[in-house]
Amino acid sequence: MIHKFEKNGVYVVLDVNSGAVHVVDEMIFDILDHFPENQASETAELLANKYDKEEVISAIGELQYLIDHEQLFSEDGYIENLEFQNRKPVIKAMCLHIAHDCNIRCKYCFASQGDFEGDRSLMSLEVGKKALKFLVDNSGNRRNLEVDFFGGEPLMNFEVVKELVKYGRSLEEEHNKLFRFTITTNGVLLDDDKIYYINEHMDNVVLSIDGTREVNDLMRYTVNGGGTYDIIVPKFKKLVEKRGNKNYYVRGTFTRFNTNFAKDVIHMADLGFKSTSVEPVVAEGHHDYALREEDLETIYEQYDLLAEELVSRRGKENDFSFFHFIVDLSQGPCVVKRLTGCGAGSEYVAITPDGDIYPCHQFVGNEDFRIGSVVEGTYNNHLSTEFKNAHVYNKEKCKTCWAKFYCSGGCHANAFNFNNDINIPYDLGCDMEKKRLEASLYIQAKLMEE
Repeated sequence: MIHKFEKNGVYVVLDVNSGAVHVVDEMIFDILDHFPENQASETAELLANKYDKEEVISAIGELQYLIDHEQLFSEDGYIENLEFQNRKPVIKAMCLHIAHDCNIRCKYCFASQGDFEGDRSLMSLEVGKKALKFLVDNSGNRRNLEVDFFGGEPLMNFEVVKELVKYGRSLEEEHNKLFRFTITTNGVLLDDDKIYYINEHMDNVVLSIDGTREVNDLMRYTVNGGGTYDIIVPKFKKLVEKRGNKNYYVRGTFTRFNTNFAKDVIHMADLGFKSTSVEPVVAEGHHDYALREEDLETIYEQYDLLAEELVSRRGKENDFSFFHFIVDLSQGPCVVKRLTGCGAGSEYVAITPDGDIYPCHQFVGNEDFRIGSVVEGTYNNHLSTEFKNAHVYNKEKCKTCWAKFYCSGGCHANAFNFNNDINIPYDLGCDMEKKRLEASLYIQAKLMEE
């Protein structure tokens, strides 16, 4: 299987199964409309009104070389890969809901403004310790473990965060593990002490902001209804300035109210934030901010605009990265990751303040997806296996999709929320993902020209 596209005179051909990306000329691009379904001579005849026949046949010889060396129309052998077939349920990452409470009110919040449609509560140190021990005990031979302090707003329970980092470090040597901690924050409660601690102890930090003041404050406001932009921007800039080379990114959400979101990404880059991410809102159609199919054309234009901006700034002082345009073309990540994605429910879990276990943060509150409890010591292997088997080969729409080894079948929660089935991907999400991938490949092609 191949996928090919053209943008601004750049012709890109992706060999889906090998992951090889070829930047070709227009003639090769056109030949692939007919070859190898047709013989070389037949293809040359079909293109005779546009190209010299001998040149076409010579070019086909080059294509045949790529085919023979499994760089074009290669076979899909992943499903028979032993690493994939023999994978065991090993939990590698955890979303630790340190606070089911929040000090701001985001209009689009999937977590019901922080309480996940339940009681507002904070995780106790005891429950947090049980969660980290559960991760260690169920991680098999995996050494590197990921923990994201999440909410609600985790800074509302920051003393427990610090104690859990200390506890996690105490487990490392005894169990031959290494914790990588991340914290996701809206920034309102940041102060110098918290900034210092986060920069010292967090391997990554996610800073929530939607873009310009107008866009951010429309959707992200305080309990009293005031905007958050002027509160958080100086704090975010201070944190990033003091963070040095450690990982971080500013992460926003675009809605139907700002489908021209490229300006928001560029605005954040111009504020000095080098690592950016703006995600499409996922919401049911009755919400006025929900994205619709008719918005796709505008959204595609925005991704194209962002791609050109990234290329134009590359290597300059004002350059930046965009999370969805970062694509690994070196045959990574591992086979299992390409086929199963985030691993929600089997390799990744979310833990609530009460200790309940869910497949990921977006399933929290849906009792049908409660896997178990770190407090009770229970775990539903049947439900975990169901998620483990929700890979691209068990999703009909994914089997024939060129993007399957990049999106890995998409988000299980979005699939369930829109189709009531984790094996039926969310169509709007698929459309946007494929556009982002094309933009990513275009950027790589442009950089190859330099």
